[in-house]
Amino acid sequence: MIEDKNQQRTSLAQLGEFGLIEHLTKNFDVTQESTLKSIGDDAAVLDFKDKKVVVSTDLLIEGVHFDLAYMPLKHLGYKSVVVNISDICAMNARPTQITVSVAVSNRFPLEALEELFDGITHAAKEYKVDVIGGDTTSSQKGLIISITAIGEADEDELVYRNGAKQTDLLVVTGDLGAAYMGLQVLEREKQVFQVNPNNQPDLDLYTYLVERQLKPEARKDVRTLLHALDIKPTAMIDISDGLSSEIIHICKQSKVGCNLYEDKLPLDPQFISTCEEFNIDSTTVAINGGEDYELLFTIDINDFDKIKGNPNFSVIGHMAEENEGIHLVTRANTKIALKARGWDALTE
Repeated sequence: MIEDKNQQRTSLAQLGEFGLIEHLTKNFDVTQESTLKSIGDDAAVLDFKDKKVVVSTDLLIEGVHFDLAYMPLKHLGYKSVVVNISDICAMNARPTQITVSVAVSNRFPLEALEELFDGITHAAKEYKVDVIGGDTTSSQKGLIISITAIGEADEDELVYRNGAKQTDLLVVTGDLGAAYMGLQVLEREKQVFQVNPNNQPDLDLYTYLVERQLKPEARKDVRTLLHALDIKPTAMIDISDGLSSEIIHICKQSKVGCNLYEDKLPLDPQFISTCEEFNIDSTTVAINGGEDYELLFTIDINDFDKIKGNPNFSVIGHMAEENEGIHLVTRANTKIALKARGWDALTE
């Protein structure tokens, strides 16, 4: 929310499309053996030999998915990569390449795009993926980012949403709801700033929540952790649109029911205290808030002893017969039907 009005501004028209692509992509390194040809031709060439290829793509649109009033461009570049890498991780696959496409209005100078691509470059190095292509074009509506992520896995490693069984346990990584509360904090500070631009935000009490919103991380470690425990999930999905929505996706595709237990939800202390400050029910946020990018998966009940007590995982429920339905079991031991109240980009 603090803008330097004296920044250097280089018009994108000075470079032209191809000059801009060359300028923004010069720092991308090729590290994957499967990348035969990356940026610079009509298409990238990949060689996965006997591996299965996993592909996912996402759009991030200014005013819908992010607000540049409090989202630094470098963080936005990093996050745009992470949200796609997370989808590859949710397939129990290893991310290897991404493509990056950007539509940008003329209000953005070259220096702004450099910041964005610094974040993309940092994420590519952090997650060891190659940037192998993409596109740039003009936009009448601000900034639009489209990233496609590619990954590889052996056929027997892949995990889909439709494999959960009636007796499976429901497991989640990390904690829930922090990203949503981070957004609430940032939106509040934005409103304060708009009323009084001299009043600078104090985010010291919300550092974890704000980081979960502005700079999330994909759980690339889970594949290795589960392999070490000799556990293969029966179904898996990442939590981008809210826990309740993701549970319903698994249940519908696996044709099972579910009991989710309120007292088993993993919540960070900073998240709980901030919910109290905002007078928001922490359970409601934990099951409906999106953008946590944790992994939600089911395991065979016989694997419980392998995962019990592991600090990376929380068993939060169990699957049931389809006709039992999908419920939240409250601390008072009452059952409430679970509804998909998470993020929906097309809801008015």
